[in-house]
Amino acid sequence: MHRPVQHRAVVPEVIARTYQIEYRPVERDTEIPNACDLYIVLGAGILSADFVRGKKIINCHPGILPAVRGLDAFKWTIYEMKPLGVTLHYIDEEIDSGEIISVIPTPVFITDDLEILARRHYENEIYLLSNFEEYLNRPVNPFLGIESGAPHKRMPLSVEKEMVRKFEEWKNKVIDQNNPP
Repeated sequence: MHRPVQHRAVVPEVIARTYQIEYRPVERDTEIPNACDLYIVLGAGILSADFVRGKKIINCHPGILPAVRGLDAFKWTIYEMKPLGVTLHYIDEEIDSGEIISVIPTPVFITDDLEILARRHYENEIYLLSNFEEYLNRPVNPFLGIESGAPHKRMPLSVEKEMVRKFEEWKNKVIDQNNPP
């Protein structure tokens, strides 16, 4: 698992009640009113073009955009031997192609195993989301000009097994790039 089990977390209704935030479940995103200046996605599938059109919607993607787009960004990053980080960006009608607000690298250490790094990466994503206003007001992106990649679907199990085998090689490459002689 590259992310904590989401269904074992506090349910949204309880969080909303605790912080006195209106909570209204909907079947489709088009049922969400166009009443806010800014929307923040805290976990969702692909949003419809009808919902996205005309709205400012912020998302935190668990990969460096535009290099690693789509699903399983953490895994594809390792498999494709790319740098690891999270991206705060605006959602548009295409997959992970909206305007980038900020990109924060995820630190990688020589003692990391896949599970420890996956947890740190997830916590980096939560940190960026929790501090979205700071990064909205003072954007950072140490990966400007990074080559764009095509969107990915779920990583097939056979490819995931190869990704796990490549982990140590990827880790050493990333550490070497971050610590030149």
